[in-house]
Amino acid sequence: MYILYLHGLNSKLSLEKRNILENYGQVFAPNIDYSKKYIQPATILNTYKTIEFDVVIGSSMGALNTYIISENIGRPALLFNPPLSRYKEVTFSTCFKKRAAPKQLLLGAKDEVVNPIETIAFIANRLKKDSLQLNIDPNLEHRIPIVEFETQLHKFFNEFLP
Repeated sequence: MYILYLHGLNSKLSLEKRNILENYGQVFAPNIDYSKKYIQPATILNTYKTIEFDVVIGSSMGALNTYIISENIGRPALLFNPPLSRYKEVTFSTCFKKRAAPKQLLLGAKDEVVNPIETIAFIANRLKKDSLQLNIDPNLEHRIPIVEFETQLHKFFNEFLP
């Protein structure tokens, strides 16, 4: 299984989280500079022209790009605190075979970086378009603790990819 993982703004995939992800497949985690352009799904995928990803996972700004990539390549996505209120519809040519793209989201109710209420409003407007599973943790802030990361991955891979 090929996993594309997209980190957040001014962040990187930690070794601890990479090790957990590698239990599920081969992980591709590019270093992305979002400072000049925060939406760049085509650029990200062009880095891996010969790889057909099975799933896309992202955190924060990476989750926004993950959402857009999932929509375009038809792959399941796991999103941690995505700033979906910044979403702009982007379409690009892709060699991927399009199929259903369910998404699992984890939002922290105490997130002060990405407003969870704005994300929920975005989701509400797309209820008839997307297959979404929304999880809201009332005590979670923006950073995803390793235990929660592992729990969400387990749930995602067991429910979306039996």
